[in-house]
Amino acid sequence: MFDSQMKNGAGIRTGAQYLAGLQDDREIWTGGQRIADVTQAVGIANGAATLGRFMDRQFDPAYQDKVTYLDSDGTRCGMSFKMPKSVEDVKAKGAAFYEWATWSNGMFGRTPDYKNASVMSFAAATGFLAQNTKGQGDYAANMTAFYDYVRTNDKVLTHTLVNPQVSHAQAAAGKFNSDVALHVTKETDAGIYVSGARLLATLGPSADEIEVFPSTVLKADPDNIPFAFAFAIPIATPGLKMICRDTYDHGKSHFDAPLASRFEEMDAVVIFDNVFVPWERLFLYGQPELCNQAFGTTNAVVHMAHQVACGKLAKAEFMTGLLCSILKATGRDKDMAMKGAVSEVMMMTETVRALLYRAEAEAHEDEWGNFVPLRGPLDTSRNLFPKFYPRMVEILQNMGSSSLMATPTEADFENEMAGDLNQYFQVANLEAKDRVALYRLAHDVAISGFGNRQTLYERFFFGPPHLMNAQYFDLYDKDRAIARVDDLLNS
Repeated sequence: MFDSQMKNGAGIRTGAQYLAGLQDDREIWTGGQRIADVTQAVGIANGAATLGRFMDRQFDPAYQDKVTYLDSDGTRCGMSFKMPKSVEDVKAKGAAFYEWATWSNGMFGRTPDYKNASVMSFAAATGFLAQNTKGQGDYAANMTAFYDYVRTNDKVLTHTLVNPQVSHAQAAAGKFNSDVALHVTKETDAGIYVSGARLLATLGPSADEIEVFPSTVLKADPDNIPFAFAFAIPIATPGLKMICRDTYDHGKSHFDAPLASRFEEMDAVVIFDNVFVPWERLFLYGQPELCNQAFGTTNAVVHMAHQVACGKLAKAEFMTGLLCSILKATGRDKDMAMKGAVSEVMMMTETVRALLYRAEAEAHEDEWGNFVPLRGPLDTSRNLFPKFYPRMVEILQNMGSSSLMATPTEADFENEMAGDLNQYFQVANLEAKDRVALYRLAHDVAISGFGNRQTLYERFFFGPPHLMNAQYFDLYDKDRAIARVDDLLNS
């Protein structure tokens, strides 16, 4: 199962190569049954095929120079893997993140560039990993080898961070229950064994590898040593099981379900049943104090937030376009109230754009010799968007009203009802079928299971909002603001 050498490959892969790599003995369960082949499974196959088409675009001359780069040895790799050495490199990575996001209008949230950014960050900060002295791993060398492996083999990663909770009080104290939480059960000369569960692996069934990293709330307590680790293993590792939620892709056409039929990225609970992890696949081990610092000290959180902000911009632009399309179609684009509602979404979009612009423009060199976007604007964006997106959906629901439910299917235009539909479903500036197509898209955003999952996803993307807001307060430069008040009072 494990290739201890983790051989380098030829760089970017085609969609066909990616899909072929998913046809292994991974253990994926959904609807009470084990899936034999995720590339053929109803509810998963379409999303995997979409991602395959995205990977093909890396070879398209129209996109290649934007989303890939040539390594020093001539290997063409995804731009998300590039270690940025200048402000211009940061901007180029941002352009690549944004390009990937526009292919789904931000509706395929877990494209590979997200986790690529984290792997790049850890590999660029191996000095941090080298501080880990527990166990038998050379953790810095392990991460460098893994980075080169996933970069030159164009591997698709998912990840999981959160342990299940038996007691909220226990979790709030930064401790975990070994009955459910993922923990080390045995250590050997070859590696470790782990058992327990983790939440929630988005794109898990359709990924090549899973990155299992520590929660950022892991307290530096000796009781937490069994829960302190960071590793990555193939999805097809024996003992690793995934239990999927219900799918939101019910086999409908692109007309009937324009988003769900393309961008279902499946979430899964991950169960580890005495799973073996060799030392060369471990990046942190046995030191909770280091695990808790991992994302912040390496700047992984900043590089990941950069990718996220680019994706949220693409999504906000799409929501603006959808609302404007409805106003134009119905002739309500002269209505003051309607214009006011949509202008609110426009302002949200431009806020995300401005924050991203400042983060990239003020990128700076970090302690590891790499350039990193300015964190403050990205933290602001990732705290605002969980509020912005549900509001965008609410405005769409208010604008669409019952029209979001008055949506005949594509088949209804092919039978004896077609004449009635053409007469009764037309609007001021659109023929009936085009009008229904537009409102079915709006329905998929604002009403469907797919759309509601998107809203929940945005609310909790980086964590519970109250924790995110409290962390934002802690990180904010309050002394400078307070000094201005003191200066006035003392003048």
